Amino acid sequence: MTPSFLTYNTLIVLLGTGLLGANAGLVGSFAVLRRRSLTGDALAHAALPGLALAFLVVGQRNLPAMLAGALVSGLLGVAVISGLRSKTRVKEDAAIGIVLSVFFGAGVVLSRIVQNTPGVGSKAGLDSYILGKTAGIIRQDVFIIGGVSLVSLLLILLAYKEFKLTVFDPDFARVQGWPVLRLDLLLMGLIALAVVFGLPMVGVVLMAALLILPGAAARFWTDRLGPLLVLATVFGLSIGLIGTALSARYAGMPAGPIIVLVGAGVFLLSVLVAPKRGVLGRAVAAWRFRRSLDDRAMLRRLYDLVEPDLPSVRAINTAEELSRNGTHRRRRRAILARLVRQGALRVERDSGGILMTLTDEGLRRARVVARDQRLWEQFLLHAPELAGTMADLSQETVEVLPADLIAELEQGLRDTGRLPELERREPAR
Repeated sequence: MTPSFLTYNTLIVLLGTGLLGANAGLVGSFAVLRRRSLTGDALAHAALPGLALAFLVVGQRNLPAMLAGALVSGLLGVAVISGLRSKTRVKEDAAIGIVLSVFFGAGVVLSRIVQNTPGVGSKAGLDSYILGKTAGIIRQDVFIIGGVSLVSLLLILLAYKEFKLTVFDPDFARVQGWPVLRLDLLLMGLIALAVVFGLPMVGVVLMAALLILPGAAARFWTDRLGPLLVLATVFGLSIGLIGTALSARYAGMPAGPIIVLVGAGVFLLSVLVAPKRGVLGRAVAAWRFRRSLDDRAMLRRLYDLVEPDLPSVRAINTAEELSRNGTHRRRRRAILARLVRQGALRVERDSGGILMTLTDEGLRRARVVARDQRLWEQFLLHAPELAGTMADLSQETVEVLPADLIAELEQGLRDTGRLPELERREPAR
């Protein structure tokens, strides 16, 4: 059964905001990756004076003319930012701040002039462009937004490889002779289109958030451009639909701000729970890494104790191991218990107390750990100047080193009788 608040008009608004969010997420991802997020914000604010000037020139509320004026004004703002950055000593963040504040101030003044114009000022409705008027979306608006979204998608698909290189390595693209400036302008044009056609729905102030939040949230979930664009598009679509649905469900709630708050919620959720980059994901990864380091250190310690008796594996008194200095007693007990659960240790009781013995699997792991750590020690001793560029503490093996270097280090350990053999020999009978 369809909820009572989902009327025909609400469905039209849902479709419009969903398409707008999807398009904003798609093109806004490039702005986020290109570190041009605030440029989209400046473009949205710079569009306001264009709306007012277009109304003054036409003399009536003509949506195509006003959107064209907003597009010209927005692109002019971006051009001013580019000129200030390249022709003066003004930094990019300062240039964005200047354009954002000056153009928005001019837009507010022009909007007030329009409002004070006798006869037509009250019909301009320019105030709705500041915070948006989502409820005013009609079917023709949906067709326009769908057309803009389709054009953006086709252009990105056609120039995907060029955009990818320009976003991640513009200097290399420039050296290869690619038209980086034109590609940048094309991207800014797509962002400008998304901004201009989003102004009547979510407004100048909130459009920038709709551009930035989906791409910024998607960045926490993946390192690859293709999946990031898909995810940002899905996030943008979901933000638009959920925000509009909440606004329709609870009467009196403004749709634009609700959409942005939903986007903020998606971003916060990504910050917290994304597997690799999220706060919780990183905390879990760090916790697992510390456990791995503890296990390896204990296996190395146990291997040093049993190495003189190999190929026979002698039992080790648990009380003696727990009483040694270094790691806290409770922590050592937890490490040993974990190794028992993993099948690396076997625990037995006799008259001498509790004894633990490395299993075949535990001895294999201990040999690998001892070999890797001794190779690292050998490497640091003979090539300390290379350690900073080649060592990787997140790796459990020395395979990050070149094969010929590993062979040389192994030979050095073999000559001194300190190289653990990875294949276990059967004990003599």
